[in-house]
Amino acid sequence: MSAAIIECSGVTKLFGDFAALNNVSLSVSPGTIGLLGPNGAGKSTLMKCLLQLHPISMGGARLLGRDVGSEGREIRTRVGYAPEQDCLISGMVGCEYVTYCAQLNGLPFQEARQRAHEMLDFVGMGQERYRAVDTYSTGMKQRVKLAQAIVHDPELVFLDEPTNGLDPKGREQILQLVESLWKQHQISVVLSSHLLQDVDRICGEIIIIARGEVLVQDTLKNLKARRAGFAELVVEGEHQRVLEILRANECTCELESNGHITVKHGRASLTPVLKFLRDEGVHPIEALPSPNALEEVFLQALSTHGPD
Repeated sequence: MSAAIIECSGVTKLFGDFAALNNVSLSVSPGTIGLLGPNGAGKSTLMKCLLQLHPISMGGARLLGRDVGSEGREIRTRVGYAPEQDCLISGMVGCEYVTYCAQLNGLPFQEARQRAHEMLDFVGMGQERYRAVDTYSTGMKQRVKLAQAIVHDPELVFLDEPTNGLDPKGREQILQLVESLWKQHQISVVLSSHLLQDVDRICGEIIIIARGEVLVQDTLKNLKARRAGFAELVVEGEHQRVLEILRANECTCELESNGHITVKHGRASLTPVLKFLRDEGVHPIEALPSPNALEEVFLQALSTHGPD
């Protein structure tokens, strides 16, 4: 098993009497990690504490095996960060800005400029890179923020709400880029978001945080296994007949407003359900095991630990 890339031991962050983080302890392996929680949960504060942008009030943390408190300079050469808020420098053009960020991470100018253009190509920025960042759309700003976060080839990158403000097409493009960081380049990603769909789409490990406390940490596979025995079927017509077949085979089911059929079948696998449907001549267009599993785990975690 790979060494942990993030280790927290009792991390607490106080702003006056308010605990933005309360005794957070974690051990996270390389991969794609979803930091999930409602707005104000402490997600951004945790990332900023790990990056020494906020001093830790109590406890300790390590990134990539290095102590956050005493080895911050070494850590920053190996870690990237795209904050939620705009971090662009007014008056600079895109390629100059990313080049400057590369230089801040220790690259000499010629290498920094070459890497900047490579990363801008990677995130899909064309001639817009020669425009002032002040003129960029939200989508362009998100792309440039991603480019500067990875321009120095980090081992780990923190992305805070990278799809905020994007239309569906732009959101899909950013998610594809983020997904490729680990799959194709072995850069571990911590994706902070309040959007369950984004986290469900690309993350292998999930950390649910609320009120500054970690409520759940597990793999997405294990979390979805908690919802084994549920499924969603997409069928073409014959909804009433399908419902009758399912109920005759001891399945609890109902027709949803979107035309899909939700099934609680109580089996370890969906295969037997599909078999007795096929035996009756019904062939679903699509079968989705454990639909909305992450959403239900998330809501259950929040309700179990009390209101915000």
